[in-house]
Amino acid sequence: MTLTRILPALFLAVIAGAIGISAQKTLPKAKWAEYQGNKIRYYDIGNAKSTNALVLVHCWTCNLEFWRDQYNAFPEYRVIAMDLPGHGESDKPKIDYSMEFFARSVDAVMKKAGVKKAVLTGHSMGTPVVRRFYELFPEKTLGVIIVDGELIAFSPRDEVEKYFEPILADYKNSIGPKFLDQMLEPTHANVKPFIRSSMLATPDYVGISAMRLMNADAYAKHGKINVPLLAVMARSPYWPKDLEQQYRTVAPKMEFHMFDGVSHWLHMEKPKEFNALVKAFISKNRLL
Repeated sequence: MTLTRILPALFLAVIAGAIGISAQKTLPKAKWAEYQGNKIRYYDIGNAKSTNALVLVHCWTCNLEFWRDQYNAFPEYRVIAMDLPGHGESDKPKIDYSMEFFARSVDAVMKKAGVKKAVLTGHSMGTPVVRRFYELFPEKTLGVIIVDGELIAFSPRDEVEKYFEPILADYKNSIGPKFLDQMLEPTHANVKPFIRSSMLATPDYVGISAMRLMNADAYAKHGKINVPLLAVMARSPYWPKDLEQQYRTVAPKMEFHMFDGVSHWLHMEKPKEFNALVKAFISKNRLL
């Protein structure tokens, strides 16, 4: 594999599916919040009377349907999944899609839903989003779950920018055949079509802005995460060998797991194993 696999693993990451996206007989009913005049779609599943919830934040150019194997996996908890602004069925204004903008949109959904505190779960780009949420709203953060996401930067900034600049400069021609297709190369065939079509459906101006600002955020100053944190990663030769140790310097209350036989979308490839870890983590730390 080339840098196409290396750097996406750090800043958005890869994909796959051992069992694929399970079909849902009935999707949850869409609800809507608003942030800065923009409508945000979300699903609110489970006990609506609970003021605490498990909140699911998707990755770059994806949407809430990437969490469908988690919708009904936690009947004892309230679960909220959302389309970040610019993604899925949420409004797509032409603005700067920073990690802080995304984090504040998560807060807007929680306010609309009447959720006071949450366990924030972020896949890939969702990791810097939920980390920023924690920095902005520590009193609302019960715990953090990261799914094959980057807590710290691993590559020199100039190398990252040099790699991504030609892709972002010619997004329409590069993102499919030159970038996304290579990124999907290790993905299991039964989920490739859904992932590819969903990511390509996101407007180019959203993808470009979110990628640039996600990369910039990786080199911003961030403090420690002092709430319980679960890290579930996909084993890859491109993660540092001491990844767990490096992450523990950021999150001293971390529980760390590395999945084998999966790629970047491990919660879609091994949903039963992933969901079991999430449930055990929440229960052990009495978060919800």
